[in-house]
Amino acid sequence: MSTEVSAHPPGQAPTFTTRDGVEIYYKDWGNKTAPVVFFSHGWPLDSDNWENQMFFLSNAGYRTVAHDRRGHGRSSQPWFGNDMDTYASDLDQLFTHLKLTDGVMVGHSTGGGEVARFTSRYGGHGRVKKAALVSSVTPFLLQTPGNPAGTPLSVFDGFRAAMVQNRAQFFLDVPTGPFFGFNRPNATVSQGLIDSWWSQGMAAGFVNAYECIKAFSETDFTEDLKKMDIPVLVLHGSDDQIVPIQASALAAIKLLSQGTLKIIPGGPHALPNIYAAEVNSILLDFIKG
Repeated sequence: MSTEVSAHPPGQAPTFTTRDGVEIYYKDWGNKTAPVVFFSHGWPLDSDNWENQMFFLSNAGYRTVAHDRRGHGRSSQPWFGNDMDTYASDLDQLFTHLKLTDGVMVGHSTGGGEVARFTSRYGGHGRVKKAALVSSVTPFLLQTPGNPAGTPLSVFDGFRAAMVQNRAQFFLDVPTGPFFGFNRPNATVSQGLIDSWWSQGMAAGFVNAYECIKAFSETDFTEDLKKMDIPVLVLHGSDDQIVPIQASALAAIKLLSQGTLKIIPGGPHALPNIYAAEVNSILLDFIKG
């Protein structure tokens, strides 16, 4: 199907349709003539998880864009295409649809992998000038003989089993515990953040969220990072219980030709939420620098 730019009807959320017939929801905030910052969300969330950063940067004079990945949030829920290559192709079509160039991409967790795959395959010709990988699954999350610091497959099998048994409870257990670091002693627990995570996760299609576990855990982004010949910020929390820093940020920085590593001491996986003000400041400095 065509990805030509066309105005959406007044009062309706902006969407576009991919070549394989999937409707993708996106947000497009701020001054449309300003430099663009594109956000890619983590599993099993949607673009709402970036609203603090989008609001901040839009008010700082930037155009901010974020999508709901296929099968997530307000996008349609296809039975097919729940893999990193297709996610990157969807972004390629969205960038064409919105005529985005010379932008900065920011990805959290699964979204960091999506940014790396997109940038390595479609980010040339002035499309992407910088990228930020926040609590990112890059370069390779799965434990293998060649990647002993990774997370065992049994952990991700456990995720899938928990989804099949009782997705609603599993999607409550994750934010109540390790995602935000609320299981740590003296943590300040926010029921609002837990409820928001749960509602975003439950909005995702079941098969889409289920298959995305394989996409974020078993995709090797090593070669993608090596091809990223642009400035890349690697931002991670030292107490990330979802994507441990040893196999992710500390490995990723060694593969990037123009990488900058920033670690937030004691930071959990959910840096954009728990350390929103600090993340906003770091991103703004990186974008302007």
